[in-house]
Amino acid sequence: MTMENIEGTEPIEEANTEHEQLIVTEEVRSYIYETAKWAKFLSIVGLVFAAFMALMAFSAGGIIEGLAAAAPGNPLVQLGTSFLMVYFLCISLVLFYPSFLLFKYANAANTAVLYADQEKFVVSMKKMKSVFKFWGIIAIIILGLNLLSIVFAVVANISGA
Repeated sequence: MTMENIEGTEPIEEANTEHEQLIVTEEVRSYIYETAKWAKFLSIVGLVFAAFMALMAFSAGGIIEGLAAAAPGNPLVQLGTSFLMVYFLCISLVLFYPSFLLFKYANAANTAVLYADQEKFVVSMKKMKSVFKFWGIIAIIILGLNLLSIVFAVVANISGA
């Protein structure tokens, strides 16, 4: 059986001389096509939200001024405009990157299914792998930060007692 690693390493060959193929049936093609349509929708929604977050970043001054007038004691006012701008830009980038990859996946998957294009199918799977890898890394970071905050809370509780 021959398997090729998407990351570009050499194919792995086992002692078995028979080569097994992955067969993409019409049913599987229809699932990929439908998935690609939903992926395109979700990617466009993600790109629009990323754009809104970028707009919010560049209007951080107005947001802080309005917040200062409405609630002068709000901690966000004390953080300042530049912090809020960087915060919204970071969120915008975190939303933009996977949405862009998802959009590229959807386009490549559509082309692969409609025209039986093997190269586009490989590209689509590579983009999908990148989307899941990105969100996996984000999940690990969030879990790590949560664990760190729990440790700090326990240490603060012990030292305060």
